[in-house]
Amino acid sequence: MKSQLARRVSGAAAITAAIALAATGCASGGGGTSASGSAVTLKLVAADYGTGPSNTSQTYWQDIATAFHAQNPNVTVTVQTINWNDFDSQVQTMVQNKQYPDITEGDYFSTYAQEGLLYPATDVLSNPDNLLSAFKDQGSYNGVQYGMPFTTSSRTLFYNKALFSQAGITNAPATWADIQTDAAKITALGKIGFGLPLGSEEAQAESLLWMLGNNGGYQTSDAKYDINSAANVQTFQFLNTLVKAGDTEPSPSTVNRTDLWQKFAQGQVGMVNGSPALIPIISSGGVLKDSDWASTQIAGKDAALTKTLGVSDNVAAFNANGHQAEIKSFLDFAYQDQYQLSFSKEYDLLPATTTAANSLAADPTFGGFIKSLPNSVQYPSDTSWPQVKTSIQQTIGTAVADDPSTVLGQIQQVASGQ
Repeated sequence: MKSQLARRVSGAAAITAAIALAATGCASGGGGTSASGSAVTLKLVAADYGTGPSNTSQTYWQDIATAFHAQNPNVTVTVQTINWNDFDSQVQTMVQNKQYPDITEGDYFSTYAQEGLLYPATDVLSNPDNLLSAFKDQGSYNGVQYGMPFTTSSRTLFYNKALFSQAGITNAPATWADIQTDAAKITALGKIGFGLPLGSEEAQAESLLWMLGNNGGYQTSDAKYDINSAANVQTFQFLNTLVKAGDTEPSPSTVNRTDLWQKFAQGQVGMVNGSPALIPIISSGGVLKDSDWASTQIAGKDAALTKTLGVSDNVAAFNANGHQAEIKSFLDFAYQDQYQLSFSKEYDLLPATTTAANSLAADPTFGGFIKSLPNSVQYPSDTSWPQVKTSIQQTIGTAVADDPSTVLGQIQQVASGQ
């Protein structure tokens, strides 16, 4: 999401093979004409995951729209893609001006569900049970699923095996003590020991991964914000120690994920938390060979985590234009495995359906990420999360330089509406 997921990647041969199998084995999806038999135009607004004109998401969605129209000649789908940085604000402006899209694919949906503007997933998808169940709650409002995951991702810990060998480190880190010891040894080599991206791009993701390592998080089990909990404060006290020892990059609050991933790919960083989207950056960097790096479970305070952050970008279906039948026909078509897998290939993200995910379970590149999804932890899904997320992105990085309890307490006030 750049907000939650990732940037583009070159495809893997295993995914290409899976696409070919899916294309021959999956149902055709869609078919027929509009419910009324008259011409209908659907407006699709999607986030752009690409890095430029050569791989814009516009092409991906337009290909689906064209194929769908060939089978449904009375239904035309117009496609508009918006840069990730502007997606939420532009869709909100459309809604405020009552220029409702029919379908969106991106990050933001819960407020629209609260306002009664969306169809439930069961109304616009023939088989919603094929969506990965781990993301059902994240896509729900008042117990009803409105947000339908279209693409997903999870996180693991990447480490530079070549630097580990130079530093005399023989095992992958599993605990925070390991991180601290290993980072100091790598820093002594003149490299960044642990890359800690707490800049505005995805500070909410990096922070949550560390919180989970101390049995913390953004909310309690009953969905109440608990950002300044004792566990979370303790987590940032540890990170504060790591930063002050010089074992991370200087000023993590100003450094973004993308920048550190590129430095990891150049062999300048010993360890960094990452998603599948880091893999093509490593490949294109031309510095690290496959044997020079590996990924493993996220390190926790006392042991490697059995769960990790799982994120998804959601499809939402708006009801204002009354095109329920046509939306359902299009979404059934777009959620075919062949399109799920081609999206994964193009952008190095993970599928959102069980059938597509199962086809990648044994893939050497993506299998580990796929297997972590069922136990993954998601961001909060309540309507206050967008504002809370913004506060986290803007300020939580300062908790590794200032008093963590003060910084987390200020974010908690935002979360509590104070």
